[in-house]
Amino acid sequence: MRIIHFAGGGDIGGAKTHILSLGKELSRDNEFQMVSFRPGTFSEEAKALGLDVIQVENAWNIPACLNTAVKAVDAFHPDIIHCHGAKANMIGVMVKKLRRIPVCTTVHSDPARDYMGAPMKQLIFGTINGWALRRMDYYMAVAGEMENTLIRRGVNPERIFIIHNGLDFSHACDRYREKSDGEDIVVGIAARLTPIKNISLLLRAFAKALSRNPRLKLKIAGIGEDEAELKRLAKHLGIEGQTDFVGWVNDMPLFFRGIDINVLTSLSETFPYSLLEGAYEHCPAIASRVGGIPELIRDNDTGLLFAPDEEDRLGEYIYRLSADESLRHRLADNLFCLARAEFSLENMRRVQEKAYSLMIKRSGAKGRQGAVICGAYGRGNAGDEAILFAIVAQMQQIDADMPLTVLSRDKLDTRLKHRTNAIHIFNLPAFFRHLRHAKIFINGGGSLIQDVTSSRSLYFYLFTLWAARLSGCRVIMFGCGIGPIKRRINQKIAAAVLNKNVEIITLRDSNSEEVLRRMAVDKPRVLLTADPTVNIAKPKPELVTAAFYEEGVPPEVAKIGFCLRNWPGFSHPEYLAEAADYAYDRYGLTPVFVPIELPRDIEAAERVAALMKAPYFACVGRHKAEELIGMLGSMELVVGMRLHSLIFATVGGAPVMGISYDIKVESFIRDIGSTACIPLPAMTAEKLKVQIDIAAQTGFRQSPEAASRLRLGEQINIDSVRALLNAPA
Repeated sequence: MRIIHFAGGGDIGGAKTHILSLGKELSRDNEFQMVSFRPGTFSEEAKALGLDVIQVENAWNIPACLNTAVKAVDAFHPDIIHCHGAKANMIGVMVKKLRRIPVCTTVHSDPARDYMGAPMKQLIFGTINGWALRRMDYYMAVAGEMENTLIRRGVNPERIFIIHNGLDFSHACDRYREKSDGEDIVVGIAARLTPIKNISLLLRAFAKALSRNPRLKLKIAGIGEDEAELKRLAKHLGIEGQTDFVGWVNDMPLFFRGIDINVLTSLSETFPYSLLEGAYEHCPAIASRVGGIPELIRDNDTGLLFAPDEEDRLGEYIYRLSADESLRHRLADNLFCLARAEFSLENMRRVQEKAYSLMIKRSGAKGRQGAVICGAYGRGNAGDEAILFAIVAQMQQIDADMPLTVLSRDKLDTRLKHRTNAIHIFNLPAFFRHLRHAKIFINGGGSLIQDVTSSRSLYFYLFTLWAARLSGCRVIMFGCGIGPIKRRINQKIAAAVLNKNVEIITLRDSNSEEVLRRMAVDKPRVLLTADPTVNIAKPKPELVTAAFYEEGVPPEVAKIGFCLRNWPGFSHPEYLAEAADYAYDRYGLTPVFVPIELPRDIEAAERVAALMKAPYFACVGRHKAEELIGMLGSMELVVGMRLHSLIFATVGGAPVMGISYDIKVESFIRDIGSTACIPLPAMTAEKLKVQIDIAAQTGFRQSPEAASRLRLGEQINIDSVRALLNAPA
């Protein structure tokens, strides 16, 4: 590849290290050039590394900067332009407009906090950078939390790539440095002396630790506008004699070899080099739980974490590490091993080159691309979110780089959860715009074609099918349920729309197949498959344990799960309360209420729990589909009204009992070869107890064929999409 980097040229600290080390690595196997928009230390160090550097002599002459950049691009013919910093971003966007070359930027820190404490710089440079960032083609986010920040600022997740800082560990010494009993314990921090680094917190916490361990010393490496104020604070705290402000440090390995505890107190970070540099020298770390730091510092494993306002906790951690040699040793060794394995320069280069390849591929793509996915997403229903999670995963099996756009009630929530583009479901101009560029439209799972909730929702989803076909998309209804459609006129309208606009319908249950047959829907190809969620993998046991602990539920107790919903016919909560008490008294099963849609399901659980005598647990948190599969799958029995509670439990390995408020529940129970289903109007406490007894007779074990029946049809869903994508228009 031919790669050109634009840099402001005033970069310092971690950003400078990242740009220079990445440039050096990329230059090994690619044609590489760098443009620095000012002279100085940055460009001199780049040249010393052997990089091809073009330098602008007058940093304030914007026309000269732009002219130099355009000439460099015309002479070098890059495949991609990569920018670093506000000025470089601005110039890069201008060059993109002039030369039609894809442009990306690395976001090293939160743009909204880059000029914290300097309002004039924020007004000028922050505004320029904001303008440029909105016009970028692609973004390299330093660590996952910066990706979340960009998404919250409105960036399409599919235009964001994650990269972590890397360090060359090839010459690192694989040995911890022991301390003798009489030696000082040196705490160190390497950071700019600015408000964002929160060093005043460290001074106050250090003073508290020093009062308990007089062997402690503090070294602060860095310069900045807060230096005088921090020195005054050290004097005020009485730690002036134990605190050394060492100023700017060129030899960082030497600095970290001289400290015993590496601390970082930042209010905002991406993935700081100072922690990697400390890891290289086997320094145990204490760091604020912000940005991408927890990806490297895993609490009580590779270091210790605290919130940026937890002064007492930081002081306690400094004291604990200063007094416990074995703890320092363990944390330092674990951190070194993790950093060397996952955050090397080689890994950083591979990630960046892969990102470049995808950017160049996408920029050169012609014709229709990807899919628009429509469903009941962004409403807080765990079942619907699991459907989307599964569909996205299955589309990525077909093409890992397939562009996806999801219609959602909460586009930010969908973007953050699923890392796909999302638009509001009722934003019709955006909907048609995306349809014109998409290859396939996926009506994604769930029971969308029904009029029980309202005729309006039925008409809307039928409209989306018509609009997709009108816009030239291939159309599939994917792992869905059909019905009930009660009104005769709605049946006729639905049949007409499906027959005219849909090419393939894959169904999750046999009842839906019968509904389509009665409606005379015979033009699309109809296949009986499975709900998309059945292929979601079970989580690791430790994740399930953590999810239960989060809810205050002891993981080891035998449990009977209840997944209920408020419904007009749910008028006898006392029957479920009596059955829950029976399960506890007779079989020792502790009732656990698990909501699938929040907050609606919590009220249904409360109505039952208020009438119970047995102890119980009521979950209230939002959990990922994998967690729900693990939680419900670990129970002895799950009693569910929500269809996806039954699907999750079955996939997880637990036996289930359905309470049917809708034909889809009965159909699911029948399709897995079970008869454990009670219609809601016919529910009594005695019937519930009988089903609990039947489950007990089998040892609360799931039927061997239950989960396998579900999975048999899921591959058909994926194959059907693949067939439409490959079929001629």
